[in-house]
Amino acid sequence: MSITANSQRSNILSENLEDITSNTNGSWANLGAELVYTQDGTGRYLTFWWEHSECLGLNPQQIVADQNGKECAFSPVDQAAYLYILQQVLTTLMPQRYQCWFSYNQQLFELELVISPIMPSLASTPTTVLVMGRLLQTALGKEENLGFQTPVEQAARHSQRHHNLINQITRNIRRTLDLDIIWQQTVDSLGEALQVERCIICPYESSSTKVQVIAEYCQPNLGSMLGLEIDMASEPAFAQALATLQPIVVEKPQHPLFNQQRMLVVTTCYQDQPNGLIAVTLSKMCSQITLEELELAKEVADQLGTAIAHATLYKELEEARQQAEQATRRIREFLANVTHELRTPLNGIIGFLKLILEGMADDPEEQRQFLEEAHKSSLYLLDIINDMLDIAKIEAGKMELELRSVTLDELFSDLESFMAPQAEGRNLSFRIQKPPTSDEIIVYGDYQRLKQVMLNLVGNAIKFTHEGGITISADVVRKKVTFQDQQFPGMVRVRVADTGIGVSLDKQDKLFQLFSQVDSSRTRQYGGTGLGLAISQKLVEAMGGEVNFYSLGEGLGSTVTFTVPLYQQPVMVSSSDSAPQD
Repeated sequence: MSITANSQRSNILSENLEDITSNTNGSWANLGAELVYTQDGTGRYLTFWWEHSECLGLNPQQIVADQNGKECAFSPVDQAAYLYILQQVLTTLMPQRYQCWFSYNQQLFELELVISPIMPSLASTPTTVLVMGRLLQTALGKEENLGFQTPVEQAARHSQRHHNLINQITRNIRRTLDLDIIWQQTVDSLGEALQVERCIICPYESSSTKVQVIAEYCQPNLGSMLGLEIDMASEPAFAQALATLQPIVVEKPQHPLFNQQRMLVVTTCYQDQPNGLIAVTLSKMCSQITLEELELAKEVADQLGTAIAHATLYKELEEARQQAEQATRRIREFLANVTHELRTPLNGIIGFLKLILEGMADDPEEQRQFLEEAHKSSLYLLDIINDMLDIAKIEAGKMELELRSVTLDELFSDLESFMAPQAEGRNLSFRIQKPPTSDEIIVYGDYQRLKQVMLNLVGNAIKFTHEGGITISADVVRKKVTFQDQQFPGMVRVRVADTGIGVSLDKQDKLFQLFSQVDSSRTRQYGGTGLGLAISQKLVEAMGGEVNFYSLGEGLGSTVTFTVPLYQQPVMVSSSDSAPQD
């Protein structure tokens, strides 16, 4: 029996709904089907005709009349599945072929049906279906003698198979918290159980408009979609499934790799929040999706949604645990380094003072030399303690800044007087290059903190450079910025470049981490707490700028830059008069 032919017949009938519902039994024979009836969406018979009624002992008038609030005597064995197909036809407005068992007076009839919507002429939504069909076989007397299972036995067998499959998939999912294994085992189990051409799973995040195929089951003759990104705007069924959290059947998917084959899309969710999509493409031989298959896909999706949520939570907890362990390890290393850094100047102070107290200084000049060394060690100790106090203030949000206009020349002058002697003492060149302007460059920030940042950066450059030198330069970035509800004409970028030992690319991410040193062996060799760059970054960010570090690798030098708001636009000298140097 052709669906197209029956659909055409239903269109002829739908020209007048009143004529259909009042049709006499004799006129149904003209439709060319042995069984014809009409029903509303609840399964209630409006008309009924069957050419075999008399020989099968059915009374069509009684079937239509005896429905006063009770179940009809001639009804599907699987009422829920039948009504689901009925609703699908009324919703999609597409005829469907359906094979099922009906019961009547302890007799069973296997029927092949074509269910079509009847389109009313004056209503926008159909509420009635036309069903045409034929008898395949009957079950009379003792069914066990007929060589086939009764519908009840078939339903029990299918239910047991369904239950066993769900248990198998659930066991596989619960054996691991590895999401990759969970996804792959799920598509394999679903694909084999439903005998489909392709089954894919895509994780979903509400912040993204795309999903990626993370696991796939497909027949060998099909191209793989694994790793493919799918824009949900290009496949509306995905967006619809996510919005409704209900299975969606698509007759012709839009994505080319789905080959316009019928597709079932099911959302996985946890606590009513979607976290993934399962998409199943059906073979051309599959005329319809049964209720059992829909329930199977939905139950698997529910199990998978819970598994995804648990595995994701476990992964997040595992990452948090690892981060906590790393933080604890960094703090232990930091405390060990700080203890060493504190002990070294303290031992120097105690040693020199003890020599003086015990009269080991032979003359006033030697005594003065001991005192100077003790004083130098105490200043170094004070710097370490100040760094620790600064970090404590920054972390507690109690760092107070006095923001005002600051001239760049004043900062560079103080920097040169402090750091040039240290560089020269190590036989390193020390250069400061200023941008070509005819007037002063004025920035907006805290003078003491800006000087602290520069001393930190240049001090590190000197410490880690054995030959060559250090170059400090600045340039004006003309781009309006807003900081603390104030608008500034641009930014000043300060560079501190050295020819020192550099940092490998894989270790540069540790530079600005609190309580973290790039290499503990270097810390022991060069000294320091490892807080300088972290403090500098926090201070610069608090003044509206940012810090960046560049190095091509070990032995290739380093460049650290930081920015600070430009207080007023300087008058620049043209490039013909003076070219800026980097």
